[in-house]
Amino acid sequence: MTNIIINSPHQDFEKIKLVDKHEIEYWEARELMELLEYTQWRNFELVIEKAKIACRKSGQDTTGHFADISKKVDLGMGRTRSVPDYKLSRYACYLIAQNGDPSKQPIANAQTYFAIQSRRQELSQTLQEDQKRINYRNEIREQNRQLFSTAKQAGVTEFGKFNDSGYMGLYGMHIPSIKEKKGIGSESILGRAGP
Repeated sequence: MTNIIINSPHQDFEKIKLVDKHEIEYWEARELMELLEYTQWRNFELVIEKAKIACRKSGQDTTGHFADISKKVDLGMGRTRSVPDYKLSRYACYLIAQNGDPSKQPIANAQTYFAIQSRRQELSQTLQEDQKRINYRNEIREQNRQLFSTAKQAGVTEFGKFNDSGYMGLYGMHIPSIKEKKGIGSESILGRAGP
């Protein structure tokens, strides 16, 4: 697979990230607007509104992802004015990138960045689930060794029947029937067992 080179704004996007007192990361819309090279708030706000619609249509609560805040801007000569802004979640930033003008290079870069980040997250979750399954399988193997050792001390000699009886107690079926029902060939039943 060809490596995708992510240009800015991925580094700048992480640089403008803020963290609140509850250790939750967020971005301010006006800073994101500049990063994505929108020059007028009213144009960027249209993109935010589209992103909010996408958020709502996906069953998410927009207030958690697009929190209304205000920001003081300097008018010069010591005067300031409050302007509307948003406290954005990472998901909100993703939706904004997806709903932005793809002819703008920073939007295209942001879309690529979020696509890659989403894939990395998927892979990470898959690896975590695989690792859990391996850990459970190893734990069960160790417990089975201890069980067979105890069974041997108790006089069990036919471990195949002993093992099959355990599965009979668990599934109400013998090993060949379990394998047939689950579509397991020569593989171990434990290899297909979930947590």
